[in-house]
Amino acid sequence: MTMKKTSQYSLLVSILAMGSVILVSNKLVQYPVQGSLFDVDLSLILTWGAFTYPIAFLVTDTTNRIFGSRSARRVVAVGFALGVVLTVLAAMGIAIRVSQESSMTTWQALWNDPDAFSMLRIALASGTAFLVAQLLDIKVFDILREKVWWKAPAASSLMGSFFDTLIFFLLAFAGTGLPWMSWAIGDFCAKLVMIMLLLYPFRLMIRFYPSTLRV
Repeated sequence: MTMKKTSQYSLLVSILAMGSVILVSNKLVQYPVQGSLFDVDLSLILTWGAFTYPIAFLVTDTTNRIFGSRSARRVVAVGFALGVVLTVLAAMGIAIRVSQESSMTTWQALWNDPDAFSMLRIALASGTAFLVAQLLDIKVFDILREKVWWKAPAASSLMGSFFDTLIFFLLAFAGTGLPWMSWAIGDFCAKLVMIMLLLYPFRLMIRFYPSTLRV
């Protein structure tokens, strides 16, 4: 395998990883964490999506460090499209199932069935939040690229996570009656923990990726 093909393969892996993270996170964000911690009901402040979505920043930052910001933007663009399309297809799948079990058409079920519409709304919210947050992540990373290795991924992921959380929960859940504001706060706190935990995997991938294949 030539160097060019190896790099293209690595970018393809990044793109598929990004799309998978978005799809899984869009599903898991609908499931609150059941349980309590120090008498605090975790279902009111956390969803499972908070633990998977920060991996998207790991993918972006790793791609940015190894292949450069241009490739990172390409991964974000394709990952964004792939993630949104997959989530919309998941919403359509729910709508088709509902239409088969009722007198509604698939289009009617998409807008009137709570589960299908929730997935559709989440897809739109996720796409908007993802695009803004990831492009901001790339910009901040580039500014801090020459600093100590951990500063760029930590600062860029922090900024991206803040705006991602704000935009996503506002668009996805505002007006639904769900505790979206406390979910947003809990989500952001969980993302901070995940960002710190993912710094070491970032360091390992950067260290062991062959220097001859870097940009």
